[in-house]
Amino acid sequence: MLLFTLIISQSIFAQSSGTCVESPVGSGHWIEPDGSPCRNSISTVTAFLRIVPDARTSGMGSVGMATSPDANAMHFNAAKLATSSNDGGMSLSYVPWLKGLGLNDIFMAYLSGYYKFSKKEAISASVRYFSLGDFTFTDTQGNIIGYGKPNEFEIAVAYSRSLGDKLYGALTGKFISSNLATGQIVNGVDVQTARTGAADISVFYRTPLKTNTKSNLALGVAVTNLGGRISYTKASPARDLLPANLGIGLAWDVDMDQYNRITLGVDFNKLLVPSPDPALNDENQNGVPDYREKALLPAILGSFTDAAGGFKEELRECQFGIGAEYWYNDQFALRAGYQYESPLKGNQKYFTLGLGLKYTTFGLNLSYLVPTGNTRSALDNTLRFTLMFDFGTFEVDDDPNLN
Repeated sequence: MLLFTLIISQSIFAQSSGTCVESPVGSGHWIEPDGSPCRNSISTVTAFLRIVPDARTSGMGSVGMATSPDANAMHFNAAKLATSSNDGGMSLSYVPWLKGLGLNDIFMAYLSGYYKFSKKEAISASVRYFSLGDFTFTDTQGNIIGYGKPNEFEIAVAYSRSLGDKLYGALTGKFISSNLATGQIVNGVDVQTARTGAADISVFYRTPLKTNTKSNLALGVAVTNLGGRISYTKASPARDLLPANLGIGLAWDVDMDQYNRITLGVDFNKLLVPSPDPALNDENQNGVPDYREKALLPAILGSFTDAAGGFKEELRECQFGIGAEYWYNDQFALRAGYQYESPLKGNQKYFTLGLGLKYTTFGLNLSYLVPTGNTRSALDNTLRFTLMFDFGTFEVDDDPNLN
């Protein structure tokens, strides 16, 4: 159960126990019984949908909303693919997960690809598979009642196209399956595989800058994982939330000369999920409806204003990433970045490093998560590996925005 809690939570760190009390300072200030600030991170199911799959963007501090397009763009912003100068491409990524906990059989694999059937349109698809390893299920007395290999997967298809000279958009449809303990019986209730559909909506804007060298400024916005609630049993209503997310990113790239190119980017992400009430827990709802019972649209819109701590707490729920990428002769790349999340909302804080190699149409990317601080994190020393393949190049001389 501890491992399941770690896996299915959006944050894998400490959460509020439901025993927070309002501070004497005044309304909107909540503290733990020991007087420390209230830890009240947001939890969702199928959190694997928010794991960055590829080594390029993870090496840049998980910054990918507005960076140049590649075969992994679907995870962040599928609209970027309409700007690609290649006919298409494919990518295969592998991520050993939670190595900081000493676990060796949990991993995520991600296969993605796209094809441009015109200069202004592209289709893309991806498959994401998350394995939770081998499990031994026991009852409350410790007796073995079964074995299993919990897993989750996502299949996604997207259509991207130009909406103007510098503006692009995309729609993505997804099928999501989550098998955590299918076939087991908990308190007399059969556990089943949870399945649902979801959608992404994304836009991308890029414009050249008037400088002495070739330079572009880009903006990306994406609302991802918009879908229905799910349930792991037939006996309970579908109320578990998907990790719907709003992402906004800026990127600036400049060719310093014919051999050297640099990209700087920054991303902001916020879950479009209701904030839990820090004064409540599952054992004591005091007649207040569960925050997960809100309708989808009110839940999304209300996620910007429902935090008990007001606007200050809403800001804490935003994740911030900054990253840089340097290319030499389109053959060798160095990357670095930093990702930050408030200690009260998950405490995911880490530096990243990345390396890229490219030879003609083939590429290899690696990334490494650098531990920070004195507190051990389950994400410490995370590695990602990505193989890339490009199909060819479009003739884009008549459209400078597609260079």
